[in-house]
Amino acid sequence: MIQVTIIRDVEKQVKEITCKGHAGYAASGQDIICAAVSALTLNMANSVEAFTGDSFEGEMDEETGGFSFRFTGSVSRESRLLIDSLVLGLTNIQESYGKKYIHIRYKEV
Repeated sequence: MIQVTIIRDVEKQVKEITCKGHAGYAASGQDIICAAVSALTLNMANSVEAFTGDSFEGEMDEETGGFSFRFTGSVSRESRLLIDSLVLGLTNIQESYGKKYIHIRYKEV
């Protein structure tokens, strides 16, 4: 299962997101859920880097299925839209395929 943790502030703004694990929906290299999650997360991080001046830290580990992204400064409107779009996409995957393959939890800081 892919475990997604979304860290939000008291205003419900996403500040950090981590994903770990593999969905187990299909064999390695064939898993459409893993592929979708990877595409969404990497595209969001690349888009924040390409289209905003916001600072962040990010990591990815293909072997473990790990991904982490954290804003390190103020978050622009553009970045909020990009990360909210990521959360929407991940939520849609969870709703379509079930918590057996991807589970999203929220934490507030």
